[in-house]
Amino acid sequence: MTSSIPTSQSNTPLWRLAWRRFQQHALQYLLFVIGVALGVAMMVSIDLANGSAQRAFVLSTDAITGQATHRISAISPQGVPQDVFKHLKRDLGIEKAAPIIDGYAIAPTLENQPMHLVGVDLFSEAPFRNYFQTDTSNKKEDSSSDNGEGFAQFITEPNAAVLDRTLAESSNIHLGDTIPLDFNGITKSVHVVGLLDPSNRSSQKALSNLIFTDIASAQELFETDSYVSHIDLILDNDGDVQQIANDLPPGIEIQPAEAEKNAVKQMTAAFELNLQALSLLALVVGMFLIYNTVTFSVVQRRSLFGVLRCLGVTPGQLFQTIMGEAAILSIIGSTIGVGLGIVLGKAVVGLITQTINDFYFVVSVQQITLSTFSLFKGFMIGIVASLLAAAVPAWEAMNTSPNTSLRRSTLESRITELQPYLLAGSIGAILMGIAFLRFESGGLVAAFAGLFSMILAAALMTPPITIAMMKGLSPITSQVFGILGRMAPRDIIRSLSRTSVAIAALMVAVSVIVGVSIMIGSFRGTVIQWLDQTLQAEIFITPPSTTANRVNGKLNPDIISDIKEWPTLSDVVTYNDADVTVTQIGLAKDNAAIAMDHKAKIISAEGDVSHGERTYVWKSEPGVDPWIALDEGKGVIISEALLLKENIKDTPSFIALNTPKGEQSFPVIAVFYDYSSDQGTIILDNDIYVDLWRDDTIASIGAFVSPGQDVDDVVNQLKAHFSGRNDVLIQSNQTLRQVSLDIFDRTFAITQALRLLAIIVAFIGVLSALLSLQLERTRELGILRANGMTARQIWGMTVLETGLMGTIAGLLAMPLGFVLAWILIYVINVRSFGWTLQMAIAPSYFWQAGIVAVTAAILAGLYPAWSMGRMNIAQAIREE
Repeated sequence: MTSSIPTSQSNTPLWRLAWRRFQQHALQYLLFVIGVALGVAMMVSIDLANGSAQRAFVLSTDAITGQATHRISAISPQGVPQDVFKHLKRDLGIEKAAPIIDGYAIAPTLENQPMHLVGVDLFSEAPFRNYFQTDTSNKKEDSSSDNGEGFAQFITEPNAAVLDRTLAESSNIHLGDTIPLDFNGITKSVHVVGLLDPSNRSSQKALSNLIFTDIASAQELFETDSYVSHIDLILDNDGDVQQIANDLPPGIEIQPAEAEKNAVKQMTAAFELNLQALSLLALVVGMFLIYNTVTFSVVQRRSLFGVLRCLGVTPGQLFQTIMGEAAILSIIGSTIGVGLGIVLGKAVVGLITQTINDFYFVVSVQQITLSTFSLFKGFMIGIVASLLAAAVPAWEAMNTSPNTSLRRSTLESRITELQPYLLAGSIGAILMGIAFLRFESGGLVAAFAGLFSMILAAALMTPPITIAMMKGLSPITSQVFGILGRMAPRDIIRSLSRTSVAIAALMVAVSVIVGVSIMIGSFRGTVIQWLDQTLQAEIFITPPSTTANRVNGKLNPDIISDIKEWPTLSDVVTYNDADVTVTQIGLAKDNAAIAMDHKAKIISAEGDVSHGERTYVWKSEPGVDPWIALDEGKGVIISEALLLKENIKDTPSFIALNTPKGEQSFPVIAVFYDYSSDQGTIILDNDIYVDLWRDDTIASIGAFVSPGQDVDDVVNQLKAHFSGRNDVLIQSNQTLRQVSLDIFDRTFAITQALRLLAIIVAFIGVLSALLSLQLERTRELGILRANGMTARQIWGMTVLETGLMGTIAGLLAMPLGFVLAWILIYVINVRSFGWTLQMAIAPSYFWQAGIVAVTAAILAGLYPAWSMGRMNIAQAIREE
């Protein structure tokens, strides 16, 4: 006879049972929530920090671009001659055109923030930007005047400035105050004649790091003479665009106003994707924890589910109940994770911003920007991941017949039967991972898919390996620990459905430690070797800069002259640099040419700072120093990153660049290893650069000390000679190397934090497993206590079990960590940054990770051991 409870009557009792269980085992469900929350928090924090940096740049760019549709800019770093603006207005009749001068300066009184100083022409501004149509107030506390007076001061007074009112009030700046600004070591001042009141919050954020001056003042501050940074245009039809393009002089080009923002997005895309993928690892480990928790919840209620099935509860109702519990907990966990992600985002935004400033572009982020999309995305991913992890045990409960539900051994026997299928699935995941990794045109997405496939393969392989290792270790543990040594491996195998998932979670987290440690160590070792080979000059002279890794200013000619004539220097090499667009790369194979539109850095060199010690990937003339051919003007030397970023592995024959004199092609003399820029570097002889770019300035100098001279003494002599001058920075080789390594360490600081959080999630996973095992084995342990097992033996058995679980996780994490490191170094890193690294493996990476795994597992077992040791024996025996 069968009977069923009507759905409307049956769901309510099931939810009451679920609520009662939550009250009895709140800690277990709390761990579920924590696992979801940490995974979501990592994703949200990275997403918000990345988005905030990009948003700050976009807002700042939009504040300058305004309503402009197109922009005229120069290929040469000097800028656009202001005669071009006059020609547009007078000869071509372009009414909506506005010249702009912009650059960065450090503001000591504004917490040393890089401020974006923008010079504008008020007479041309109206169609483009409306900031000066709002209340640009010149009202002082004790007097008042109208906007006209403020505008008059802005135009007529030298170095008059206008800034956002909120920025001024937060920095205690008032009308009439003077703000000192550091322009690459040279201090100049602007005085405040007006304050802007933005009409909305977005405009306020956009203006938070902007200082406006009249364009004539900006030319004096930046010393640009008769040049402007660019000219903004509002054009209504493509015909005007084409007419202007045809009429512009060589080296001046017109582009859509969005071009700069798109270029920045392309520059930082790989960096952001790497961080997002690493943050996903925390969520992956969290999914193991969720699976653990739901599985234990199902297993612990198998007898109850069997009774309910006998009473008429349908499989679908059981599935709905279990998934409903997971959904509610995931919503709670995701909500907490979003809030925690906002807090973490505020902590990591500084690290991400610093890295972006070091490598890509200058941006000032005072606070994170809360993106509704980022918050919603993190919230939904947390829920979906939780439901996916919970679906497997829920499906298991739904498809188990009532009579088998009443037998506790059913699930474990089924797990044992699944071992061949798990091995087959693991092999399939490995093959799928290899296919993804070999799919080069898939880019970073395919590379990370391959990485996660390898993690999945290792997780599927964990149960059969755990069985084999426990059977192999059992004779040893029996001999060393006696009866406890026989019981501990047996209990791990007997509870494989729970212990294997906890082991897998810990294994993945520890493998991340191993893999990332090897990657960072290899990266650091490669960079140190590269610095040793490249930085052969003993002294480096540069202007101070607003960023740590890029030289923005130029050296004063007087300084260059003094350095070249310094008596204790044997050789001096000079460098200049600019941004350049690569339009083609020719290949020696089949004389093919690849068209591209790739931003890179060009360096004009008057000598080799490595003195022949630089290492090369390829030379057109093996055994010959490429710098000889470079000095003779026979071609260029390019960095490996320029090729690998475009997935070019063949030998290059020539490279075409967009120069102020049009597209120019240069033979490629050699390809060298370089880690200063992931966009690629092109070294060109200085004479050719000056002729094409019309730029004879010098950005940096490498100096070689005469034999017998002490480097520190020469450095001190130079510093004494230039004392009182703030426009020059003199550093020894050792100092520059240390600065470079400090930048490297800052870049990977966020990665260290991600590793730590992955371990925390895995620790919680093991703790969850042990707490659940304790709950399920209450009667068994009560009987053992009743038959004479002491609390100390309970402690010993629990610690031994957790130690064995940690040992297995640590041992499995070592080969998986090596595989992850290989993928990170030889696939993901190459596709992200175009850098070839030399893998460096130190034994400490492995034994330290093993210690972490065992320690985390043992620590996670302390509370369950303490709790079991204090159990009420009589009550424990009465259970079930």
